[in-house]
Amino acid sequence: MAQAYSPGLTVTESTIIRKERRLPLPGQVKVSVGDVVAAQQVVAETALPGNVATVNVAHDLNVNTEEVPRLMLKSEGNAVQIQEPIAEYKAFWGIFHSVSRSPISGTIESISPVTGQVLIRGPAVPVELTAYVDGTVVEVLGDEGVVIECQGALLQGIIGIGGEAHGEVMIAVEHPAQPLTADRITEDCHDKLIVGGAQATLDALERAREVGAAGVVVGGIDAHILDELLGETLGVAITGDEDVGFTLIVTEGFGELSMAQRSFDLLTAHAGQQASLNGATQIRAGVIRPEVIISHPTAERIPPAPVRAELKIGSPVRLIRDPYFGVLGTVTALPEELQRIETEALVRVAQVRTEDGRELTIPRANIELIQQ
Repeated sequence: MAQAYSPGLTVTESTIIRKERRLPLPGQVKVSVGDVVAAQQVVAETALPGNVATVNVAHDLNVNTEEVPRLMLKSEGNAVQIQEPIAEYKAFWGIFHSVSRSPISGTIESISPVTGQVLIRGPAVPVELTAYVDGTVVEVLGDEGVVIECQGALLQGIIGIGGEAHGEVMIAVEHPAQPLTADRITEDCHDKLIVGGAQATLDALERAREVGAAGVVVGGIDAHILDELLGETLGVAITGDEDVGFTLIVTEGFGELSMAQRSFDLLTAHAGQQASLNGATQIRAGVIRPEVIISHPTAERIPPAPVRAELKIGSPVRLIRDPYFGVLGTVTALPEELQRIETEALVRVAQVRTEDGRELTIPRANIELIQQ
């Protein structure tokens, strides 16, 4: 084969980006097709059912379960306040008196004469869905959400933690090989997207949290530092729900890896501009990449980037297996013949010239295409 297809990361100055914004439950969509929206504008909202508290009224009053309905002070659908009496039992002219109280504020949902229990539903939890990027509404998904389209710069990373955030791009280092250290992060970094170069130190990440940074983008990170930041070992499922105080995106991988020059240049070109970022990552089926998006609302529209990543001679790539993990290079040849590797397996390979001039023969499965 003269060419093949390979998974890859996108690093591009301008492309068409579509984001589906969907509520967890049906609700109310607040925009229409054609509306121009801002990244932090609410485009849809709903309410999640509140938590349920179970009150064993029969036990509280020391009565049989079938007696509970007639001893209730409240009916199904009635609102109650925390510690408000909901049922009462009196006997022998009030000598024996017991009360059952609500443990939460909410609404009586059900009263059971079979179990003697009362279910109280807490207040609904409002959910507001923002546009996430500056763009235009191109589709309304019924009462569930919308699709937003924008044109802008897109940078995808290897792994991230933390959810959606917004912040002004702020370059904190002079070059992509410079580590991000705590002294590089000042109070001015509040609500900013801090761009580092190589590996970030734990002190730097804790400092970013202390000053209230919106996010941090660096080339590499030590796995132990990531565990220290999280307070636990990072699992293999989808990330994005972590609460570390900011969103972290790693562009190259684990270890002391410099940020790719093209990624650093892209972010530097947009210093001072607002960015949308999301650390959510999934490496199994349905791959999700952490991302930084910088919208260009007034830019001339260009065609969307190809969905399928084509590996060919001249393609910029990243090597994703030891001993060359994180190394960047360019494909110089794609031999058609299967070649035997150290494991004795016969596989398709690619010849890659690394940025430091080495010529390597790498199994194509160990290559990740950098889309531009």
